[in-house]
Amino acid sequence: MAFTSQALECGLYVVATPIGNLMDMTFRAVDVLQQVDLIACEDTRVTGKLLRHFGIKTDMLAYNDHNGAKVRPQLLAEINAGKSIALVSDAGTPLISDPGYKLVGACADKGVKVIPVPGASALLAGLVAAALPTDRVMFAGFLPPKQKARQSSISSLAQVNATIVFYETGPRLGSTLTDMAEYLGPRPAVVGRELTKLYEEVRRGTLEDLVGFYGKGSQIKGEIVIVVGPPLETESMTTAEIDAALKDALDTLSVRDAAAAVAETSGQPRRQLYARALALKTADADDL
Repeated sequence: MAFTSQALECGLYVVATPIGNLMDMTFRAVDVLQQVDLIACEDTRVTGKLLRHFGIKTDMLAYNDHNGAKVRPQLLAEINAGKSIALVSDAGTPLISDPGYKLVGACADKGVKVIPVPGASALLAGLVAAALPTDRVMFAGFLPPKQKARQSSISSLAQVNATIVFYETGPRLGSTLTDMAEYLGPRPAVVGRELTKLYEEVRRGTLEDLVGFYGKGSQIKGEIVIVVGPPLETESMTTAEIDAALKDALDTLSVRDAAAAVAETSGQPRRQLYARALALKTADADDL
């Protein structure tokens, strides 16, 4: 099949690049990167390797969080002068957890045409491999690295009735999964690691299962996508019914185990049930 190259108009081309497997580079992406006047990229060393692989000799300019405010006016001036510029990230589709959205926003404000060149995305790769509902999806990106802020962010998502996709690093994977199990309740989830690469791994289970497998995650390497299913459809329990179930469980179990047991049957987040179980146990002790 023959592919005909088309001349480019001036504007900003948002070009997706592979997230690992170079075979995922599209014909159109190669064509656009060969024709544009300049390629704006996060790291010229990373993009340079990609360009050399495909024999692309277009000039590059670093555009990232550190120099964005200074470089954006320069890029806009080049486009206004009639040139075409491509924006790429280190891997995947630009604007998905990278600084590109500020440049696209500046172009939109100035009436500059923005042309998407779609392709690989870790978000979509993780989602389609997860076997979880895709009719309603929320992308939450990277969670805060510090535990308290991370727990607060996860807790704020507990009532979102959608499949939620996160990005994470290997060293934080175990801690993040532990917090998700605590604050989101019993849900199906998937960890996708090194997607499209040689050591690709897709592991499915409940959040608790994944905590058990990955532990603290200090030795886990690679880029990671976590996909968490929506809240389980369970028969709604009233506050009185939850309290009764907790009291029954507390007759034979510790506060922690009682909260975990009721979480399984009620679908409520374990952390929330733990706090309630502790309050009930304290109240019972005060009555003695």
